[in-house]
Amino acid sequence: MDSKGRALDNIFVERLWRTVKYEDIYLKNYETVHEIYRGLKEYFYFYNYSRPHQSLRYKTPSEIYFDKTLRR
Repeated sequence: MDSKGRALDNIFVERLWRTVKYEDIYLKNYETVHEIYRGLKEYFYFYNYSRPHQSLRYKTPSEIYFDKTLRR
């Protein structure tokens, strides 16, 4: 997200938040800000380290990211 093609950047962010809402927020019905903070922290850990992504050939974002950084 480099400020070029901002419409595309927005698509990725909107998709991410849609996923977060449907897979976490709507299901858990948080009641306090502290619960939301803790829940989102746990969800983003799951999203990045455990949840396989179809667009990444069923790998996790951490597998893709750390594999690229280790090759440098």
